[in-house]
Amino acid sequence: MTDLNSLAASIVDGSVQVIDLTSPLHSGTPVLALPPEFGQTAVFELEEISRYDDRGPAWYWNNVHTGEHTGTHVDAPIHWVTGQDKDDVSQIPAQRLVGPAIIIDKTAEVAANPDYCLTLEDVKAWEAENGPIPPHSWFLFRTGWSKYGDDPVAFANADENGPHTPGVTPEAAKYLSESEILGWGVETVGTDAGGAMVFDPPFPCHNMFMGANKCGVTQLRNLDKLPITGAVVVVAPLPIVKGSGSPCRVLALVQK
Repeated sequence: MTDLNSLAASIVDGSVQVIDLTSPLHSGTPVLALPPEFGQTAVFELEEISRYDDRGPAWYWNNVHTGEHTGTHVDAPIHWVTGQDKDDVSQIPAQRLVGPAIIIDKTAEVAANPDYCLTLEDVKAWEAENGPIPPHSWFLFRTGWSKYGDDPVAFANADENGPHTPGVTPEAAKYLSESEILGWGVETVGTDAGGAMVFDPPFPCHNMFMGANKCGVTQLRNLDKLPITGAVVVVAPLPIVKGSGSPCRVLALVQK
C-alpha cells in the first residue's frame, strides 16, 4: 500500500495534479449530426424537478435527457456493427478504463488542414522517438480541435461536402486496433474523421476498434496540459446496461 499512500499524499499536496479532460455538458454541447435519413441523438437537456420550492422545499434536482453519445463520452465496443457481440458500456471491466496515456500531437498539421488524418507513418515515427506504445494505454490524438468546443458550428466545420475534422487513416486504425492499447481518444465530436464515410472501410476507427473490443473517447479537452508520456488517465462512464456508450468524466493524473 505504500505506493498508493504516496499517490494519495501527492494528490493532496499538489505534486500530482488532477487535470480534467472533460468538456462541460449543457444544452449547447455539440452533438454529432447524421444525414437526415438516419436517427439523431438528442441534445443535452435538464428538466427541473424541484428547486427549494413547493415541489421539494429543501432540495434541487433534475431529470436528464440526452443521448449516450453526447459530449465527452465513451464508445463501447457494442456501438458498432463489428462489435455487436462484444462489451456494452456496463460490461467494460474497470481495469480497462484506467491506464497510462500517450499523446501524439498533430496540432500544426491540423491547423494547416482540418481534414488531416493520422497516418501509420506518424504512429511509427512516434514509436521511433518514444519507444513502443505501452500496453494497456490510452492513445490520445491531440489536434487542438477542442478550441472550437464551445461553438457547435465551428466544431462541426461542415460545408456542402460534409464535415471537415481530423481523424485517422485506415492503415493507422488497423495498426492501433491490433495493438494492446485500451482505446483511442480524440478532441473532435467523433472518433473518426469528418470525411470518414468515404474511406475503405468507412469509419475505420469505429470499424476496427469496436471490432477489437476496444473503446473510443471523444470531445476531450486540455490534452495540451499532458506530457507525451507519463500521465495516467481515468475514464469513468455510467455503467448503462445494454448501453452503446455513455457521457463520462475523464481525468488525468500528472506529475507536477
